[in-house]
Amino acid sequence: MTLEDKSLGNRIFSTVNYTLLTLISVMTVIPFLYITAVSFATPEEVARGGLLLFPSEMTLGAYRYIFSTDTMIRSILVSIYVTVFGTFINLVFTSFMAYPLAKTTLRGRRPILLMVLLTMLFSGGMIPTYFVVKSLGMINTYWSLMIPSAISAFNLIVLKNFFQQIPDGLEDSAKIDGCNDLGVLFRIVLPLSMPAMATFGLFYAVGHWNTFFSAVMYINDSAKWPVQIVLREIVLLSQDRIGDTTVQQDPNDYLPQTIRMASIVVATIPIIIVYPFLQKHFAKGVMLGSVKG
Repeated sequence: MTLEDKSLGNRIFSTVNYTLLTLISVMTVIPFLYITAVSFATPEEVARGGLLLFPSEMTLGAYRYIFSTDTMIRSILVSIYVTVFGTFINLVFTSFMAYPLAKTTLRGRRPILLMVLLTMLFSGGMIPTYFVVKSLGMINTYWSLMIPSAISAFNLIVLKNFFQQIPDGLEDSAKIDGCNDLGVLFRIVLPLSMPAMATFGLFYAVGHWNTFFSAVMYINDSAKWPVQIVLREIVLLSQDRIGDTTVQQDPNDYLPQTIRMASIVVATIPIIIVYPFLQKHFAKGVMLGSVKG
């Protein structure tokens, strides 16, 4: 095969690749554009049906309705609180467990790793987990949304592998200078692991922001509901009217649909804003931790 044939093959591959990626990107973006457009559209325009991507007349009526009470604002603040402190707890617990497990000289390392791996295949189940949370007095508290998921086994294994790639000479030099194990962790290991920490921080933050099932199980006070539970309530309250075809002739009956779409936008925007600040570390952090076993 000549150099020209290889060049032609590369161009064809790149063209097909970019075309497929563009189509996938468009298919990903269109649903969010539709949700955003409906949230800003008037009931009359929604009543006409069809694929609405750019409303001809924009209105903030749905957003005014959402923020007319403090329910949505309170739920967003709850989700922010759980996301920030929950992610902090996740990173502290995960790094504190991954660092010693990265040391081959640790006694009992293999049995501990085996127990960690088993949790990726088997779990105690919903009812035993609920009884554990209840016995610890965490029912109807924010701790129930953060402590049970403090460590992800998958993230722990990948972060352990990341720590193993740090040269031992750096840690030995720090110990010669008088650092203990915690000093080595905070002054050497963690600063070198910022790509991995940022990546897993994003994983944990998205999980906390989208927390739903745990909140349904453990939170009984509606004042402590995160935004996803409030969003579910809005969807359930509007679902009957939206699905009733006997009333679709009245444009005002589409108002619950605009409220539902506006709620989705409000619940999605905060976590989307965070992603660009961590995106540059995303691929690097995951790939570096997945080389060694």
